[in-house]
Amino acid sequence: MPQPPVFYAGRKDLDGDVVTLSGAEGRHAATVRRLRPGERADVGDGAGLVAECVVTGGGRAGLELAVRARREVPRPDPAITVVQAIPKGDRGEAAVEGLTEVGVDRIVPWTAARCVAVWTGERGARSLARWRSTAREAAKQSRRAWIPEVTELASTGQVAALIAAGYTSDFNGEAYATVSGQNSNNSVRVTNDFLRAVEQDRDWQLTWRTTGAVKKTIKARDLWERIAQAAWACADPGIQYDTTTNEWHTVPKSGRINASNPCSEYLFLDDSACNLASLNLMKFFDVQTARFDVETFRHATRIWTVVLEISVLMSQFPSAEIAQVSYDFRTLGLGYANLGAMLMVSGLPYDSEGGRALAGAITALMTGEAYATSAEMARALGPFRAFADNREDMLRVMRNHRRAAYNAPAEQYEGLEVAPQGIDPEQCPVELLQAAREAWDRALATGEAWGYRNAQVSLLAPTGTIGLLMDCDTTGVEPDFALVKFKKLAGGGYFKIVNQSVKPALARFGYQPAEIEDILRYVMGRMTLKGAPGVSREALRDRGLTDADIAKVEDQLPGVLELRYAVAPWVIGEEGLARLGVAEEEVQRPGFDLLTRIGFTPEDVRLASDYACGLQTVEGAPHLRPEHLAVFDCANRCGMIGTRFISHLGHIRMMGAVQPFLSGGISKTINMPHEATVGDVKQAYLESWRLGLKAVAIYRDGSKLSQPL
Repeated sequence: MPQPPVFYAGRKDLDGDVVTLSGAEGRHAATVRRLRPGERADVGDGAGLVAECVVTGGGRAGLELAVRARREVPRPDPAITVVQAIPKGDRGEAAVEGLTEVGVDRIVPWTAARCVAVWTGERGARSLARWRSTAREAAKQSRRAWIPEVTELASTGQVAALIAAGYTSDFNGEAYATVSGQNSNNSVRVTNDFLRAVEQDRDWQLTWRTTGAVKKTIKARDLWERIAQAAWACADPGIQYDTTTNEWHTVPKSGRINASNPCSEYLFLDDSACNLASLNLMKFFDVQTARFDVETFRHATRIWTVVLEISVLMSQFPSAEIAQVSYDFRTLGLGYANLGAMLMVSGLPYDSEGGRALAGAITALMTGEAYATSAEMARALGPFRAFADNREDMLRVMRNHRRAAYNAPAEQYEGLEVAPQGIDPEQCPVELLQAAREAWDRALATGEAWGYRNAQVSLLAPTGTIGLLMDCDTTGVEPDFALVKFKKLAGGGYFKIVNQSVKPALARFGYQPAEIEDILRYVMGRMTLKGAPGVSREALRDRGLTDADIAKVEDQLPGVLELRYAVAPWVIGEEGLARLGVAEEEVQRPGFDLLTRIGFTPEDVRLASDYACGLQTVEGAPHLRPEHLAVFDCANRCGMIGTRFISHLGHIRMMGAVQPFLSGGISKTINMPHEATVGDVKQAYLESWRLGLKAVAIYRDGSKLSQPL
């Protein structure tokens, strides 16, 4: 049986035995829905009250209805609130309509920083009125007793306040998925001309992409300020350096490089694709001798270059165009992971001249050997199809790679406005430097003779997930995020990741086994409450916990940040809580802490937590000499008491050391502390350009309301 239509009226209009529908609502019922005497209709107030009615009469101006019954529909609990960024055109009303139909209870229009549309003055009032009217009509069509509330326009700060008040920002939550771009990498492309205009405080013309005609003239620095402000606030956008990218382009006759993959390491022609592979650098590093195994690494590079070439033939592609371009240019994406761990074990700080020289030489060896292998394959199989058209350009790029391996002066580079950072021979191991230079000698000579099978061979991918599978302490070209970190998992839950490079690094410096154990206990804790100050096994027994309870607590210690997360209601369980006299209502209260509830002081908990879970930093550790602290510096402050971290310029200088030896780009995050300024962001983006990077992204700690580490 069809459901009766729904109309809305004021609550007072529903008090009597007869309801009069007049005005727009009545005309709609009479002339559009064409309700006739005897037909059913529901009339509600949009706030839960519904009158079940029958039409008794009326005309074109409205209807009279007799009330047969009334019912109160309770407000939905829990209520659903959606924060909807303001889109262009009428897409906002379409979003409101869809949200209403699926049962959303509150819609918050959000003037996000990336919104093109702007609600101001009368225009804003009209737009808000349209959203509210749309919500009312959609509620009517979906027969809702409650019309969703459409609030006043909210700023990003107000949306953040909503989240702080209890709305979840967890990236596993449904709310997170409704906000566009939260799990995307959004970038702005800039040219050298624009960056020089920023430096010189000149005007900049914004042009139509379709015609090239000038739309608007603004101050370059004003636009630069807006870019940096947005990146400071929410980590987007990153920057791609268009001029630099295309000056290192191997096939410019076949088209320019307009874009990249989401992580910005694969930069090539439109409608192309690339298979990636990464080598774990620690597998080639001898911890005892601190020597990098050049020959094995060279062999692995050759094998994987061939494997990736074969993968071009085996791949499937989403379109014929992508398949054709990928087949014609045969781009490869060989890279590595675990650089940060290797530097730590070798006793080199990430932000040091020696660390950058070592990283640059390894990258040079990898790409030089890969191109030499590609040229050998070209001798047997022929070069990629467009090589002949791009021969001179590609060989120019090869010569520039080789010059960087030889640390050539800036004036020797061909066709580059920004000279790269070469390998410092004074800081680099001799064997590795010689191998890198020899690889580029062969890569250029064989390429001149036979061409190359592949238009690109290398890049540095993020390796976030595969790095775990490869047993890497650090990902890609990154330093460690922290010596001890907690990774939030897609789908829910956390797991604790402890850097395994600290112990061999300490041994490398000559610390005695007993000293190393003391330092590791300081960092990671003893993972037991036996003998702990404050909250010991005995103290827990005195408070009513059983040996079985304590065993469950100690099972949790290896995986928690601090003791409170091990002595927690979900660990003790309902039976244990009842035995301790802790009521369910207490547990549900915000801020409930079981250790406090059973009588431990904050100082008791702190002392025991440091003893059992460690301080997650080497700062203040026994025996550790001050000159060794820098080796253990990470992207962020470590633990609750750590103060040291790698400067954002340290990240950028490392990228500058390896970029000259990559076909593609580098997927890497420039980590900044929460207190970093917009000025720091502008400095990071300009310095990245001056060091010859192709792309860069920053992340200020806490700038997104949900983060995985």
